[in-house]
Amino acid sequence: MRAWLMDSYAGVEQLRLGEVPDPQPGPAEVLLKVRYAALNPADAFLAQGLYPAEPPLPHILGRDGVGDVEIVESRAGNICVGDTVGILRCETGVETPGTLAEKVVVPAESLVRIPDGWSLEEMAGAPLVFLTAWQSLTQWNDPPAPPPGKSVLLVTGASGGVGVASVMLGKSMDLIVVALSRNAEKRTKLKTLGADVVFDPADKNLVKTISAVISPKKVDLAVDCVGGKLLPQVIALLGYGGTISVVGRSGGTVQEFNTATLLFRRIRIGGVSVGDYTAQAAQTAWKEIVGRLNAIGQRPQVDRIVSFEEVQKGFARLAQGPMGKVVVRVAG
Repeated sequence: MRAWLMDSYAGVEQLRLGEVPDPQPGPAEVLLKVRYAALNPADAFLAQGLYPAEPPLPHILGRDGVGDVEIVESRAGNICVGDTVGILRCETGVETPGTLAEKVVVPAESLVRIPDGWSLEEMAGAPLVFLTAWQSLTQWNDPPAPPPGKSVLLVTGASGGVGVASVMLGKSMDLIVVALSRNAEKRTKLKTLGADVVFDPADKNLVKTISAVISPKKVDLAVDCVGGKLLPQVIALLGYGGTISVVGRSGGTVQEFNTATLLFRRIRIGGVSVGDYTAQAAQTAWKEIVGRLNAIGQRPQVDRIVSFEEVQKGFARLAQGPMGKVVVRVAG
């Protein structure tokens, strides 16, 4: 089969399209013929040695995907040959070969049906970002009591995969959603996806501008996909007991950070790790996510579809900052 091979940790620019033997499923595993795969920043980090995984090389990236079942081994539950299924969070693309290949082996317990009304492309790009967003929104299970009325959610990098998912799920939770995006067209799109107000993070008076709009409220929860110099401004917007779920670092290293800003408002900052989901927990969370999206009439957002031969172009688009997901068409 053909696959995009990672021979070193020199970045996704060094991936090569080559031939490898078809993988063979073991007990409780399924062989899929991949139809669509999706690209994630985690793939690019792993390819640079910046992700906590050390798969044997050459490795095949790709954590999300949709495919047709070709082989079902024993103890594979209700999965049947010919089914078209999606992949939830598992070791696929991390410690084991991923979906940037014509075929992939996946644990049967990590497969799900395509939700009614969803396209294969939408399903292919949704699981990792929506599970990450869901963890970001729900991991603070014992916060100080928020003020009366609706809570305020702030999403940085809101036009990216996790950002879009956080905006949609935040709206499904009846939160006041404040989104940040540098692109005017994307800011307009985010309002159609559920953001109540959207701002440009490059605004020199960002904290004052947002504070004036949401006054007398403060931000209760922030999903931070950016980090960098934006983080101190996010902290400044939080109210008492405010929390930050840290998802990404596209803004680079936080250069200046005064820990005293956390003290008297009992601010808490916590990392998000979708790898903590067990297969059962991911299935439970996914069912909740799909139900919420259906309730608000939203679907996962696909920014661009590239051919299997154009994976490098897909990663380039991912680095530019897409509106939603970049999806790879592996097979027709």
